[in-house]
Amino acid sequence: MANRLTQIATRTGDDGSTGLGDGTRVPKDHRRIAAMGDVDELNSTLGVLLAEPLPADVRELLVVVQQELFNLGGELSIPGYSLVKAEAVAALDAALAHYNAGLPRLAEFILPAGTRSAALAHVSRTVARRAERAVVALAAAEPVNEAPRQYLNRLSDLMFVLARVLNRANLDGLGGDDVYWKSERLARSQEP
Repeated sequence: MANRLTQIATRTGDDGSTGLGDGTRVPKDHRRIAAMGDVDELNSTLGVLLAEPLPADVRELLVVVQQELFNLGGELSIPGYSLVKAEAVAALDAALAHYNAGLPRLAEFILPAGTRSAALAHVSRTVARRAERAVVALAAAEPVNEAPRQYLNRLSDLMFVLARVLNRANLDGLGGDDVYWKSERLARSQEP
């Protein structure tokens, strides 16, 4: 990997280009840069979520996820490089199974709402989906390993599940349940 930054205002990007981890310069609107930016934004949204009161196990999981997202960004910054391992994807699968096991089955769509921590988890979910789309778009133009896309796909699912978990955690006295979409179909099925 390239040297770590010791100076932030380098002015080398004033021409609309930026450097990859291998020293290559590309336009700032390059698909690889877009994917890296979306992963960075996702990691930042998790940082905001981690500033909230959270169950200890959820906090520990999200700290590990932040490390993996940094790896993922590093992998994207060097074409052909591999940092995200299959074990990281498997860890998300295990977390999904663990947290899903304690949740009631969904009978209707839920809104991205509820407690503040749950709402922030939903924001992270949507950013994870955008990051995944950016990685898919990049992979359509140049080779990208499968693990980053798989990791982002699982992570968006996990953030949905964690939002449901956080709505029930009642850490701020507001927890209880998901906020359900009031569909016409559901309303008709509940009529006497």
